[in-house]
Order: sequence, then structure tokens, then C-alpha cells
Amino acid sequence: MKSLSKYSKYKDSGVEWIREIPEHWEINKLNFLGDFSASGIDKHINKSESQVKIVNFTDIFSNSKKILTKKINYMIVTTPETNRVKNLLKKGDLIFLPSSETYEDLGKSALVNEELINTSFSYHVIRFQFKYNICHSYRKYMTNNHTILHQFQKNGKGTTRKIIGRNIFKKIIVLIPPLQEQKKIANYLDQKTEQIDKAISQKKELIKLLKERKEILIKDAITQGIDKTASMMESGIKWLGKVPKHWDIKKGKYLFKEIDERSKDGKEELLSVSHMTGVTPRSEKNVTMFMSEDYTGSKTCQKDDLVINIMWAWMGALGVSDREGIVSSSYGIYRQREPNTFNSSYLEYLLRTNDYIAEYNRRSTGLHVSRLRLYSDRFLDMKMAIPPIEEQNAIINFIKENNSKIDKAINLQEEQIERLKELKETLIDSCVTGKVKVP
Repeated sequence: MKSLSKYSKYKDSGVEWIREIPEHWEINKLNFLGDFSASGIDKHINKSESQVKIVNFTDIFSNSKKILTKKINYMIVTTPETNRVKNLLKKGDLIFLPSSETYEDLGKSALVNEELINTSFSYHVIRFQFKYNICHSYRKYMTNNHTILHQFQKNGKGTTRKIIGRNIFKKIIVLIPPLQEQKKIANYLDQKTEQIDKAISQKKELIKLLKERKEILIKDAITQGIDKTASMMESGIKWLGKVPKHWDIKKGKYLFKEIDERSKDGKEELLSVSHMTGVTPRSEKNVTMFMSEDYTGSKTCQKDDLVINIMWAWMGALGVSDREGIVSSSYGIYRQREPNTFNSSYLEYLLRTNDYIAEYNRRSTGLHVSRLRLYSDRFLDMKMAIPPIEEQNAIINFIKENNSKIDKAINLQEEQIERLKELKETLIDSCVTGKVKVP
């Protein structure tokens, strides 16, 4: 950005939030750039089947790229429900999103080119007139920048869904450089944004590898220990394999007892169990279903109890509670027969490893996946490998220390990705508003 120069002369745009623009640039409204339609253009056009492609409705902003042949410049877009023609689009059309649940997405646009882009009745379309010869590749930058999006966000109305009215949409202001300058800006931005996108992609791949490393580290430590010199033995559990010789192997029924305790007044905290977060307060989740006015007589758990959602155990929906609370009557509650047999963190890690979850699948009963249930007798019949409590504590400390390092590395990459995204936005905004002059 620092290497880019400014234009020699600027003029007042007459628009407070745009301020100065290069002296030779034009300023106009979307309404005057081309034909505008809120429901598609050229609905009835006489084309042979080799030149027209009928496609079903999908999200216009998806990343899937299906390349059209150059002969196919038109797309008939239908909905899967009715197969009725909704929009017929041509290469070079700009498609805008006039309504969204968030201000951030309001007014975002997509350019129709050789890629197969689907749309629906709810999108606005602009087809450019010859009066304004606007470079094809420049169009996506001209309308997808903060100068444009600021206008949409400023004028969006609605509570649950933000909407831009047709009259407001037509008045959105855009800046228009000369044609040769458009091409130069578009080529420059294509090159630079590709470099930035590549860097972002590489960092995302590194994050993926770091997360995989984290999962492997946890699994190895939990199921094989952290002493690599320890003698190993066959566990006798086919799906578990070898474990350190000094570990115990016991069935769940010798380790846990099923608990069915009930709330006397329903005042305890309401808890939920999921495969993503384990046992967490219902207040921390965006869940409103199955709410009751009175929880008197409901099933409860205590701190360090193992709570299993028997309907979703095959996905790993279980955890060790860190508090007293009310849980669903369909959950299984298990308490250690001998206190301190398990470190609670170790137990949760252990029972959420992929090998154990796969075993819940095998032991669950039901006609099909959505109806599978892991009942207590089948869970308590499972064999488990148990290290001494001191070793469990050491394993958890090892995991915390190494997870902290990996999490810092992941956070660093995520921060760099955000800075790269900001750089990309700033670069596009600066170039298409004339704040800088491209080489």
C-alpha cells in the first residue's frame, strides 16, 4: 500500500462520505448504468438448447465453480420446487443481494461470467448499457467495495431481515474511471487479490494441520500415555489395541453406577449435552425447545458425574459435568463407584475419542442412525483402560501445556488471516475510489 502513489489532481465528489475523487473520474447512480430488474432480465429469449443452460437454484455466493462453454452466454435459472423459469442471465450481468439477515451481507454482488451462477426471484440484476463501457472484470470490484456496501448498510430497513427498497437501490452511487484505467485497476487487483487469497488458503491449511496435530496428541496421550518407554500389552479390547502394562482394564459396571436423582424444587441450573461442547449450561446455548415452567422432579446430576445423551451418544454427545444441575430425563447419569478413579478431564477426553465413539455406534440399538440409543446396560458392559490417577493428572497437564502452544499457533494464523482480509478490502477500496493510483 505504501508503494502506491496518488493521482495528481482530485475534485470534490459532492458526496460527504466519498469526499475527493480523481479529477477525470465520473460519478453516477446504478439506475443510469444499465437496465435494472428486480426479477431477472430477458425472461423469454429465443435460444437453441446448445446455447441455453437450465440450472436449479443454489446460493449465488457459493464457492462452487462450474465452467460454461463460451457459446453459452445465457442461463435460465429455475427453482427445484416448480422448475419454473425465474431469471435469465447474460455474461456481464451484476446480481445484487437486496435483503439479508445482517447488514454485512446487504448489497453484496456477484458477476455473471463463464462460471455457472444461479440466482432467484429475490435478487436484483443490472445489465450494462453501451452508454457506459465498463470493463467486465472491473464490474465486480466497482460494486463489491465498502463505498457501495456502506450505502446499502446505511439505507437497509427491517428488524429480523434488512431490506433495500427498489427506489433506494437505483440511487446507489458508483465511481467510474476511464475504460483503460478500469482494465489496469482490474488486472492489478486480480493479481494482488489472488496472491492474498493464496496466502489465506495456505494459512487455513496450516490451521487444519495444527488442529489435526492437536487431536492426535490428545488421543495418543489419553490412550497410550506419555511415557514412551513404558512396556505395552494387548488390552484385550480389539478396537483399542495395546496399552501400558500397568494400566487396569475394567468393564464400565465396575467403574460407574447409574444415578437417577430428582430435583426437589427445580431450582438447579438447567444443563444441556452436545457432541460439540459436552455438558454446558442451557443459558449459554441458543436453545428454546423443551423449556418448562417447572422442573420439580426433574433428573439431576452432581459435579463430576458423567452425563450421556443416549440418543446422540453415537456422535459423542457426552461429558463430565463441572456443576450441579438439571438434565433431560432421557440422559444417562453415571457416578464413579470409587471417588478419584478418574480425573474428570481425563475421563471426558477418553470417552470422546474417536475409538470410543465408534464403539458407542456398535453398541447402540435402533432401526436406523437417527433412532440409535446407547442404553445403560450396553455402556456399562464396555471395557475401559484406566491409568493410575497420578498418571491421569500428569497426562492432563501434558495435554494442557501442548494444547496451549498449538492454540497460540492457531490464534496467530487466524489473526494473520484477518489482517490479510483487511488488507484485501483496503486495497480494493483504495483502488476503486481513487485514493491510490495503481502502477
